[in-house]
Amino acid sequence: QVQLVESGGGLVQPGGSLRLSCAASGSIFSIKNMGWYRQAPGKERELVAAITSSGSTNYADSVKGRFTISRDNAKNTVNLQMNSLKPEDTAVYYCNAFLSPLYEDAGDYWGQGTQVTVSS
Repeated sequence: QVQLVESGGGLVQPGGSLRLSCAASGSIFSIKNMGWYRQAPGKERELVAAITSSGSTNYADSVKGRFTISRDNAKNTVNLQMNSLKPEDTAVYYCNAFLSPLYEDAGDYWGQGTQVTVSS
């Protein structure tokens, strides 16, 4: 069974930094895209950043220049380095992967979410 497990959330002051990590485990044949989404209270889930297996990246306009996504294909991990955090970055952050399990059809998989709170 495929699992995505996130770590690294927490409380940080405005202007501070956090690093989120996500590891995919289980019977995985390949992972195409990995990314991070977030959902703030009362808002829809939105894409924060995504990265393909070849390393191409895509960022939400609101985080460009502040967040950096990276992945390790050998370890099936994806990280999100968040700098210059703002109160509006407060949300639950979810790891996402579009992957092919060994014996199932390809599809989207999600982590359980990790809370990021930016507040003084």
